[in-house]
Amino acid sequence: MGPLGARAAGSGGAGRGPLALTSRSAAATTRLGIRLGRLLRPGDLVALVGDLGAGKTQLTRGACEGAGVAAGAVSSPTFAIVQTYPGRLPVHHADLYRLGDLDELHATGFMDLLGGDGALLVEWADRIAGWLPPEHLILRLSEVAGHPSWRRVELLPAGARHQALARALTRPVPRSGPAAEAKAPPRARPRAGAGRRPPR
Repeated sequence: MGPLGARAAGSGGAGRGPLALTSRSAAATTRLGIRLGRLLRPGDLVALVGDLGAGKTQLTRGACEGAGVAAGAVSSPTFAIVQTYPGRLPVHHADLYRLGDLDELHATGFMDLLGGDGALLVEWADRIAGWLPPEHLILRLSEVAGHPSWRRVELLPAGARHQALARALTRPVPRSGPAAEAKAPPRARPRAGAGRRPPR
């Protein structure tokens, strides 16, 4: 399977298992984030859930990079709650860790960003209940027993757009580089005399 292995056990719908990925390194988690960032559209909401050190910020930084945010621009929004970065589209990066309840969340103006012209990435999204809109994608990150650097990334989409986003994110990446080139079919050689002008 490579450093980032996909296990698609269903579409996340009722009665079916969740989509899941296994990231085998911090670099693989960043690459997953980059893929996510390239797929983001205005109005998308990605909620990141997991323990401290699970890789939420790592994945978020990758997503910002994939969305065209300038390198080094991403910082922790813990004290400002939300940071907005310009890129291919506006990326709103929120951290709900220090908020106590839904009233505090509303007071920040955070809810006005939902469904807007940017994409929203939310760390510690499970700290407050009842705020998620019907359309969203939850990424639940957890450690893999016996493999300290591995992370299981469970994808829980709600709504047609975010189901499509989850499927695109778990789709196998075409191989590239020397290995792929070695398997590429040989180019057809031109026939002898092809392209020559006939004698007058």
